[in-house]
Amino acid sequence: LSFFSDKIEDELEMTTVCHRPEGLEQLEAQTNFTKRELQVLYRGFKNECPSGVVNEETFKQIYAQFFPHGDASMYAHYLFNAFDTAQNGSVKFEDFVMALSILLRGTVHEKLRWTFNLYDINKDGYINKEEMTDIVKAIYDMMGKYTYPVLKEDAPRQHVEVFFQKMDKNKDGVVTLDEFIESCQE
Repeated sequence: LSFFSDKIEDELEMTTVCHRPEGLEQLEAQTNFTKRELQVLYRGFKNECPSGVVNEETFKQIYAQFFPHGDASMYAHYLFNAFDTAQNGSVKFEDFVMALSILLRGTVHEKLRWTFNLYDINKDGYINKEEMTDIVKAIYDMMGKYTYPVLKEDAPRQHVEVFFQKMDKNKDGVVTLDEFIESCQE
């Protein structure tokens, strides 16, 4: 995500644009972006998605460009679901900008809550080991076989075990939002 965020920040710095989408004032009030930044983001969004809506397949294609050495499709799937707050299979510009506002300019607490939501695949309010393993595997796949050092087959499982030892404060086998935030802030 940080690579993606840095690229967008660079784009915001360099570009000016004349086009103004509908509801710009409302989005400016709801996000941490200026009117000019929203115009830049909108132009980029419309360039990639002329219909104004991104489906999961398009999202995967866009994300794959950032990780040419790995398979980003599974991670992009989880990321898409986190952006798709209405859970209707599509991401509108407003959804995209609201998420970016948190990821790029949100408070630590807002960023952690958003990340928790990404990891909570079934949206039951808890992260279990299976969900965490799925996400970690997707991250390893995305980074590809050129990661250094070469990773052992059970690396994702070990990663999850360490994660749960640190985060599952009451040792009940799941991580709550409060446990997640507390652990990350430590």
